[in-house]
Amino acid sequence: MPRKGQLIKVRKRAATKPAGPAHTQDDPLAGKLLVRYMEEHFEWMQVTGYSADTVRARRQHIRKFITWIDERGIDDVRQITRPMVERYQRHLFYYRKSDGAPLSMGMQVQYLASIKLWFKWLTRAHHILANPAADLDLPRSPKRLPGRILSSQEVEAVLREADPATAQGLRDRALLELLYATGVRRSEVASLGLYDPDLLRGVLWVRHGKGNRQRVVPLGTRAIAWLEKYLTQSRPELLAGNGGEGGQALFISDYGLPMRADQIADKVRRYMDFAGIHKGGATHLLRHACATHMLEGGADIRFIQAMLGHTSLETTEIYTHVSIDKLIEVHRATHPSRLERVKSQSQGNSQAQSVDAATALLEALANEDDEDA
Repeated sequence: MPRKGQLIKVRKRAATKPAGPAHTQDDPLAGKLLVRYMEEHFEWMQVTGYSADTVRARRQHIRKFITWIDERGIDDVRQITRPMVERYQRHLFYYRKSDGAPLSMGMQVQYLASIKLWFKWLTRAHHILANPAADLDLPRSPKRLPGRILSSQEVEAVLREADPATAQGLRDRALLELLYATGVRRSEVASLGLYDPDLLRGVLWVRHGKGNRQRVVPLGTRAIAWLEKYLTQSRPELLAGNGGEGGQALFISDYGLPMRADQIADKVRRYMDFAGIHKGGATHLLRHACATHMLEGGADIRFIQAMLGHTSLETTEIYTHVSIDKLIEVHRATHPSRLERVKSQSQGNSQAQSVDAATALLEALANEDDEDA
């Protein structure tokens, strides 16, 4: 309360500069015939069930190719030949980004796969008579292992960083438990609805998986307990204190809004930093840990494939290469270079069985040599 006669300083609001006309950058490809074919192709993709994310990525890939073709004075799709497509493939191989790094083989495969599908559609739609990319050989994408697999002790350390004494901490603990128990992607978590977890049956309905594929995954007893606690204690508090705008989303932010995928990744990364784990791909680290720990526990790889939502078993097989603990145990027990010779319980087996096993092993190795030749 100001005293009598006291002068009160009033801060004058700065004048707002009127907004000028919006500057729109001209599209150098506007009006091109190839762009019209591209848009028709995307319409076909949407009609046939491709996701919006896939169409968005394909747009970037095909526009890059059209720009490269346009620089060579070609606007008629019928003028594009197989040697041109092969030259573009070499262009991608030698292309360097702004930081001087080349395009990864996986990225080159994505660019070329989008072009192959486009030309296949152009042929079926009778825009061209022959497909110039029909026999294009895609680069071999290397099967790289995950950069790091968290141990179960490290995962537990990350989970303990979330303080369940607060509404936000309880939500984060439930989020971390769900990511580790199910191995779902961060985009899939962001799309989860309030009734997607079936706590009575102990399963989670992933209705918006990659490629719009749905699947059902088990939750696990511990994740069920934390989710139930979050839904009954934390979520109503976060929702009531912020106007209830969270709607039917399972996880809501501190402001009562549905959590986005980037917000989920930021939270997981923050808890990993608190636990002393400084590694990129925070949510994917929990996904890798889920798959690897299940594999080490004896789970069949096909069950892990169904749980992670992989359409190809080859994608899941990378986790068989990182389960090193079991391999070390077998190596110590069987390799002749071990320091202490351990007596096997199977010493009573007949010598004939050992010979048969050795013969079978040698035959298998010979077959592998023939395949590699």
